[in-house]
Amino acid sequence: MDRLNAMRVFVTVVDLGSQSAAADHLQMSRPVVSRYLAELEDWVGARLMQRTTRKLSLTAAGQETLPRCRQMLELAGDLQSAVRQPDDAPRGELRISVSTSFGQAQLVDAVAEYVGLFPGVKVELQMLDRTVNLVDERIDLAIRTSNDLDPNLIARRLTVCRSVVCAAPAYLQTHGVPQQVEELSQHNCLTHAYFGHSLWHFEVDGRQLAVPVQGNISANEAMTLQKAALAGAGIAMLPTYQTACALKKGELLRLLPQAKPRELNLNAVYTSRKHMPATLRSMLDFLAQRFKDEPQWDSGI
Repeated sequence: MDRLNAMRVFVTVVDLGSQSAAADHLQMSRPVVSRYLAELEDWVGARLMQRTTRKLSLTAAGQETLPRCRQMLELAGDLQSAVRQPDDAPRGELRISVSTSFGQAQLVDAVAEYVGLFPGVKVELQMLDRTVNLVDERIDLAIRTSNDLDPNLIARRLTVCRSVVCAAPAYLQTHGVPQQVEELSQHNCLTHAYFGHSLWHFEVDGRQLAVPVQGNISANEAMTLQKAALAGAGIAMLPTYQTACALKKGELLRLLPQAKPRELNLNAVYTSRKHMPATLRSMLDFLAQRFKDEPQWDSGI
């Protein structure tokens, strides 16, 4: 049995949802697809899918087998690329997961520069405001802002992520400017649905403070909160990688400079150092060099 082709057939059937669709995509006959699946199940020693005329679903064994088949196919592709390209030039595909805010504010420009340098690389950006399973969702690299990462993953710190408390001049003219962090509890604060929804954390004069906040607008990503702040809806705590331009233009004003919001690490996260594709290693090195330890977007704000 050609096990690699059997794995490719299995993954394609799962991704497309049916054997007939997989047969069309792979330019095989339906009986050939069925034979590959049966032979793969014989090799694994377990049934991988429940197949009916209307529905296809993975068995427990199939759920275990699927991510491993994806890894095997990716490794095979990496091997072919390495043999065909003795100069080790980065090429192939990368799937990168990133939050909407950092993706739009910073990563898109970085990726555009990278593919300009290495036109043999194709990058698929997944803008997702949730934590993804890298194996199940076939993500090569995730950019995550956190000080508490999954210990089963490999993380490379890229830079620091700072935040700023800010508001539009229109809001401050109407509601006043808070002078102490405790006063935020009396203001309309625009909150993130997942991070700091009801408590904002600060360091003031070496002391850690948690201030309860509330407001009439909440969102699951920071770009929306910035638009609401620019419209004068309230006070927001936003990452400086996103707000730097608005702060420099005076569209948003920084508040409470004596209070330092909690800093987080900006990390590049991946599954394993073993058999790391040259393209992934190249992208990691590029991002680490571009963002560095002290981000340039924080200068002048």
